Amino acid sequence: MAIDIKKFINRFVEEARDHINRLGDGLVAMESGRADAEGINAIFRSAHTIKGSSRMLKLLPITDTAHKLEDVMGALREGSISFTPALGQLLYRAVDALAALVDQLAKTNDGAQLPPADEALCAELAQAAAGQSAPAFTPVQAKTTDTQVEPPPQVPVPPIAPTAGLAADSASPSAPAANVPELKAVETVRVRLSKLDELIKLMGEVVSSHARLHQRLLDVRTIEHELGVHAGTPAALHLHQFTQTLKNDVQVQKVLMDELHDKTLLMRMLPLAIVFEPATRLVRELARSVGKQVECSVTGTEIELDRQMIDKLSDPLIHLFRNAIDHGIETPAQRIAAGKPAQGRLTLSARQDGSWVVVELKDDGGGIALAAVRDKAIKKGFVSAEKAAALTDQEVIDFIFLPGFSTNSIITDLSGRGVGMDVVKRTILDDLQGVVNVETQAGVGTTFSLRLPLSLAVMRILLVQVDGLPFGFTAQYVAELLRLPQESLLTVAERQAVIVRNEFVPVVPLSELLRVPANLVKPSQRPRVGGMLLLVLRVRNEKIAVQIDGLLDECDMVIKPLPAHMHKLPMVSGIVTTGTNALVSVLHAPALLELARRVRTQAVRTEAQAHASESHYKVLVVDDSLNTREIEKDVLEAYGYQVTLAEDGADGLRKALEGDFDAVLTDVEMPHMDGFTLTAKLRQEEKYRSRPIIIITSREKEEDKRRGVQVGADAYIVKGDFDQSNLVSTLRALLG
Repeated sequence: MAIDIKKFINRFVEEARDHINRLGDGLVAMESGRADAEGINAIFRSAHTIKGSSRMLKLLPITDTAHKLEDVMGALREGSISFTPALGQLLYRAVDALAALVDQLAKTNDGAQLPPADEALCAELAQAAAGQSAPAFTPVQAKTTDTQVEPPPQVPVPPIAPTAGLAADSASPSAPAANVPELKAVETVRVRLSKLDELIKLMGEVVSSHARLHQRLLDVRTIEHELGVHAGTPAALHLHQFTQTLKNDVQVQKVLMDELHDKTLLMRMLPLAIVFEPATRLVRELARSVGKQVECSVTGTEIELDRQMIDKLSDPLIHLFRNAIDHGIETPAQRIAAGKPAQGRLTLSARQDGSWVVVELKDDGGGIALAAVRDKAIKKGFVSAEKAAALTDQEVIDFIFLPGFSTNSIITDLSGRGVGMDVVKRTILDDLQGVVNVETQAGVGTTFSLRLPLSLAVMRILLVQVDGLPFGFTAQYVAELLRLPQESLLTVAERQAVIVRNEFVPVVPLSELLRVPANLVKPSQRPRVGGMLLLVLRVRNEKIAVQIDGLLDECDMVIKPLPAHMHKLPMVSGIVTTGTNALVSVLHAPALLELARRVRTQAVRTEAQAHASESHYKVLVVDDSLNTREIEKDVLEAYGYQVTLAEDGADGLRKALEGDFDAVLTDVEMPHMDGFTLTAKLRQEEKYRSRPIIIITSREKEEDKRRGVQVGADAYIVKGDFDQSNLVSTLRALLG
């Protein structure tokens, strides 16, 4: 099906104008000496994005101008040239040229009618990027860019018949009115997007302000309790009646307000087809530009997202396509040599998962070259060679999201500048409150998964208390809230954990992660309750339990963005206002998990150095819980074992047969194949007939233990009684 590119031009114009405004603001900051490295990065990204988006729509004059501007900003970012007043004037000319081209495009809605790029300007930009002295530029009167959307043309009203004629015909209701057009009610009305955005924002504020009204109800109840509602006096009875009336009013208002908000938000929901439809053509053209053959299939275009989300999703997808085509999918010759079809395949899909939308981009290429990423990280000075050797695969993958990081040896129009994946992470995590996950397998391909909330207008927030301070979490990341006795804590790989439904979940006091001063709150102000109150956070398949002092509230709230001077706080995604007008930081769960993982990994490496010479045995760990697999891996690696992970019994059997392991650790309850069946099947294989197999499970019945022995397990460890020294000593004894 042919794609009408013209319908995407209006969207490009709107986005390009936003980026042009950012370019102008950035140049002002550079001129005044206020721009830091991140500010230059932001200007670079805006130029890069305009170049990439315009190229997709074949708006070559805009592409050429933005490309030359990007080259100059790249040289400034790398430090090969320095900012001067003359260079500033040249950059302003380039931004004005882009603005003029975008304005022309907005008027014609046709890229073919754009004038060619200013060759003299492009030549001067190329000269500046190369570090050659630029001439003294004559100040140019900056052009004012009109960013207002023109109102729709007025529909001419047909002439109405003379009044006399109407009066004459009206005497006979059944007679048709001669020469009088039929008047029909209009079923739709055009509204500017800016007005709709203002309405959504105002509606969100109304929903959020309901917390203050609810707080007033709580205040009245407190007064009622203090005065004594059972006193029997007329005043007490009157106050009680007033409280009940206020309670009913608050409840009715909430029901109506929630319904109004939901229906208002539906007005701004759009299908993902808006950003998915151009994908096939974009992939084909990008692949052709680098001599590759790539087919793209798209599913889930009917899934809807808030327009605010869709507007910001285009750039990350473009960068992911570029990355997949340039880095992921091999050339036809390489694919044929590897036994693959000459034509590569990209799959862009979307599905709804509760209150999330999951967008996945999967390629069947060679996978991420982890060795090349590790080497480039060392060369760029991001990590030392010694530390790089100890990094996990996931930690190595994280390098691709750093600004300026690229494994390409040369810079091309398609990639090599190290800007694309930086945009992906910043947009998804910071702007869209989402999560990025990467899975890669050598020779098989790579999958990028983007988990996005349906809307950012109003989000469900849990307010908790830690050492007297309030903090918030978006409900999408909260798996459960539970209270456990202190005795349920286990020490695993120098960190604490609890067992929640057959899986190990690391436990970290939230005050410890946030480094809240211990003397901030007096002992008398701390809550006195039994056991531990744990908030279990989940980011994709990974969990962590943060210990808190109490749950303050759960309600729908508007998350306000951080002020400019706080943008570099990775732990905080925004701010909400409570019913008492207090400002509360909303913590970013993915950042908390990442921080906790780094702390745990450092502890494991420290312990591993102490036991590095103890063992070099290869162990296969099989468990359907990611947390359990990682924790058992930490324990074993701390004692020098080489660990491979499998996510279920079927995956464990396949890896066991493909590899050669000295021991196998397995859970029992797993999808596709349970641990008992896995153990029995391994015992049928010659190489695993006598090698140690240890079952680690939450099943503690004697009949389960007997069955484990019957199928051939050498040891049976109950997770509730788990002790890392017991596991290691058992493994040592079995390995001899």
